[in-house]
Amino acid sequence: MKIFYYSILFLFALPAHAALNVFACEPEWAALTLELAGDKTNIYSATGGLQDPHRIEARPSLIAKARRAKLVVCTGAELEVAWLPVVLRESGNNALQTGNSAYFEAAQFVTMQEVPTRLDRGDGDVHALGNPHIQTDPRNFLPIADALSKRLAQLDPANAAHYQQRLASFNTKWRAAIGVWEHQAAPLRGVSIVVQHKGFPYLNGWLGLKEVATLEPKPGMEPSAAHLAQVLNTLQKQPAKMVLRAAYQEARPSEWISQRAHIAAVELPYTVSGSDRAQDLYGLFDDTIAKLLAGLK
Repeated sequence: MKIFYYSILFLFALPAHAALNVFACEPEWAALTLELAGDKTNIYSATGGLQDPHRIEARPSLIAKARRAKLVVCTGAELEVAWLPVVLRESGNNALQTGNSAYFEAAQFVTMQEVPTRLDRGDGDVHALGNPHIQTDPRNFLPIADALSKRLAQLDPANAAHYQQRLASFNTKWRAAIGVWEHQAAPLRGVSIVVQHKGFPYLNGWLGLKEVATLEPKPGMEPSAAHLAQVLNTLQKQPAKMVLRAAYQEARPSEWISQRAHIAAVELPYTVSGSDRAQDLYGLFDDTIAKLLAGLK
């Protein structure tokens, strides 16, 4: 009887299965991980919707979070090259280094657009592996979700069935949502747009938007008054309906063009938490479509 009593005490003393600590570089990957894992993970997002993920400081708080992480989920394709390598190196967490199973790059699982044929510093902030803003096309989340679910199961095999079930549920709901968004967005097909930054090729490809001009003379370079005047001249010959920018970008260039070309300036959430409505992946695209359609009016 005493042996049984002590056995019961021992069982209750055993620690519960610890949730997997996940370090996400951007809010969209934090949100996707939550969809796939639920309460089986503790998720930290290194950036917010109103921050430029190109330009983040490798703060001690980020290093501390990476030190305790069991999985890092980032875009890759050099989007985080200015800060993530420092964070991972200083964390001392060898499991998170590039090439290890605990290091996950979403861009590896989609077809990259705008892959440069040459690399020259004079061309501005050009990414060698292609444009990294893959999160603006919801179709990209399907192969990424499949790969991420498998990675979660690999790192946390005790919950593998849980991750598989949540992936199946996500795939069903996400495909249905894409169908709704595409139906809603039908009036946008063929619409000419201007972009502030070369950050929308995946969105354009998905919805059939036609990009006719870019406000930045080179990626990552603020436009001068002279360059904006050139864009305005282009729009007199090739009219556009709206000028797009991400929520984290400075509004003045878009507003300048909007006022002079008499087109709508549309601020898109660009990622989860980029607007009040975009608080999860579904809200991100609900709000994106709604704001684009409003720009047509």
